[in-house]
Amino acid sequence: MIVAALPVQELLCGGCNGTELGIQIPRPLGHGPSQFIPEKEILQVGNEDARLHTVFADALAAVGHLDKVTLVMAFHPQYLETFLRTQHYLLQMDGPLPLHYRHYIGIMAAARHQCSYLVNLHVNDFLHVGGDPKWLDGLQNAPPKLQNLGELNKMLAHRPWLITKEHIEQVLKTGEHSWSLAELIHAMVLLTHYHSLASFVFGCGISPEVHCMGRNPFQAPSVGSYCICDIVNGNHRTEEVPSPASSVPAADSSCEVEALMEKMRQLQESREEEEASQEEMATRFEREKRESMLVLSSEEEESAPSRDVSRHFEDTSYGYKNFSRRGMQVPTFRAQDYNWEDHGFSLVNRLYPDVGQLLDEKFHIAYNLTYNTMAMHTDVDTSMLRRAIWNYIHCMFGIRYDDYDYGEINQLLDRSFKIYIKTVVCSPEKTTRRMYDGFWRQFKHSEKVHVNLLLMEARMQAELLYALRAITRYMT
Repeated sequence: MIVAALPVQELLCGGCNGTELGIQIPRPLGHGPSQFIPEKEILQVGNEDARLHTVFADALAAVGHLDKVTLVMAFHPQYLETFLRTQHYLLQMDGPLPLHYRHYIGIMAAARHQCSYLVNLHVNDFLHVGGDPKWLDGLQNAPPKLQNLGELNKMLAHRPWLITKEHIEQVLKTGEHSWSLAELIHAMVLLTHYHSLASFVFGCGISPEVHCMGRNPFQAPSVGSYCICDIVNGNHRTEEVPSPASSVPAADSSCEVEALMEKMRQLQESREEEEASQEEMATRFEREKRESMLVLSSEEEESAPSRDVSRHFEDTSYGYKNFSRRGMQVPTFRAQDYNWEDHGFSLVNRLYPDVGQLLDEKFHIAYNLTYNTMAMHTDVDTSMLRRAIWNYIHCMFGIRYDDYDYGEINQLLDRSFKIYIKTVVCSPEKTTRRMYDGFWRQFKHSEKVHVNLLLMEARMQAELLYALRAITRYMT
């Protein structure tokens, strides 16, 4: 669970009638959980079913409140349950890294994408577990051991394909400031977790969690001249624009859904009729990978991060966009040579027990989650569409599955959807309300949140695969 200090009001849960469990479920005051999703469409605390009530109660037992990420993820209780369990283990259970290191690494990771929401939460948590306030004045004030993680943080967030065993060796063999393998695995999982969670935060337009609302027991502290609220209020921008769906005739949007379902049917038929050769499959992958480099993640000009966030990392100009502008190519990473199921899972579980199992469950649920619906249609097999989204993200990172026909991606994912995917995955801080509204205009908000779960988990797994492959090469 994300830990945060926030203004709350207490509300008796709906399942206990005020007498049985007596669990008080706080909820945030002020704006709704998302700037993209109408508050009335998000589950109101007190209206949850028995299963979700148990999830909420467990979260409250751990940290005493519900944050806005949790409330938006509550569209999908099965996923939320495993997400919270994994995050709780990474942050609070026994592990190689001390608690204040874990939260500082979360700050470093979130800051790469200027995610003030997550930076703010973990500044609070860092101080709560006894972290030194001086570290918050900038990465240069943190211990050299954490500073040495800066290069890996940068590459993982923006260009994970560049990570080599030499980078791993440099972190593991730096004298008194060296990392153990177990510590490094813990750090890598935290970094990838918060890079990808930043994608979810921006992709779903999560509202700021903390507001300067006068003194109360949960008010955000100040560190010198540094006010935590400044981080939150300064960076999360949103475009107040009407939803494109409202300006597009319903019939037109409905036709888009019908057209997508027809393409899925035709692709299924063509799969059964003929199978492309391995050479053709490889060609289609390289073409899609090359085209993904040309998809602009945002039309905005590059903007420098504010000092409040950039103090937590170095080389603010380093990013995915700069890479693609140079006309370079992402090398191909063949999943049959190194993948999560056969290689990454066992390495993580060996060096950080139980975490491999938790991550595996989270990946599996995100990838396979389905309600067999598409917009207004029911009894729909969405596996083809979910696989196209997952594999497109991995394709952007150069990861190729030999048994997948990448020609399907262009059939199923239109340009507006590709722009949204690339922005959320590669430059999430540039995600806008217009982009969110502009794809799948007739789909429900719960389905768009589902898309963001896929983007988040596919991104995390892609980053982890590059990091774990480099560690494996170092070990052998």
